[in-house]
Amino acid sequence: MKTPQVSGNVHDQYRNSDNLQFRIAFQKKYSVNPQGFVNLILSVAPFPQTGEILELGCGSGEMWRKNLALLPPDCRLLLTDLSENMVATAKETLGAQPNLAFETADIQNLPYETGRFAMVMAHMMLYHVPDLHRGLAEVRRVLSSDGCFCCATYGEDGIVPFLSHLLLTGNAAAVKNQKFTLQNGEEILRKHFSQVARLDYPDAFAVTNLEDVLRYMDTLKGMSPLYDADHRQALAKLTQAAKGGVLTIPKEYGLFICRP
Repeated sequence: MKTPQVSGNVHDQYRNSDNLQFRIAFQKKYSVNPQGFVNLILSVAPFPQTGEILELGCGSGEMWRKNLALLPPDCRLLLTDLSENMVATAKETLGAQPNLAFETADIQNLPYETGRFAMVMAHMMLYHVPDLHRGLAEVRRVLSSDGCFCCATYGEDGIVPFLSHLLLTGNAAAVKNQKFTLQNGEEILRKHFSQVARLDYPDAFAVTNLEDVLRYMDTLKGMSPLYDADHRQALAKLTQAAKGGVLTIPKEYGLFICRP
């Protein structure tokens, strides 16, 4: 397998699970929709009854911590991540299970045979892939002819552009992630898959501790230039925007379900 290619900022972000774990906790604490995005993903995912499922960018494995029982009994889940530390964390989170395996893998150079997997998942990670079309071509290659590819992402008008508009003095549009979003994802995916369906998840954040917003922004440093003010100035602007002690922040999340 060729040496994985990834930007230094993303590599630093996921060197360990601290930043990711805080963002997961922030989501759980302040999301308005009680269903939970992970619950939506798992409720609509068309799991195969038999065969192997490949997860790319598994992170800490948190999605599966309380949900392994949802896997069909005759399926095997292979959790992979570009980061060895993330794979180690996922192993620690989920423990040894007969239907689980863990490996490091780069979506751009998957070390798996053609048509091996009945399902492939890549949630909240495609916007990090340097050569996205190469990565999607690899997903299509390792997916069986009757398989399914599920990938979650966020939109271009969620928390990052909202906070950037609120806190930056410059052009907030410059910090929007437009590499793979709800807005352009279908067009990108249709270059590799004949069927692409989009499912949106309505939600928002209702934040009561504004210090948590600053901590959230700190976890994204190196990937998103969220604010150029110092801590005190940023907190003052957040306080001014809050109404009744609550800062409401838009959240754009959704899921694509694709078939060859």
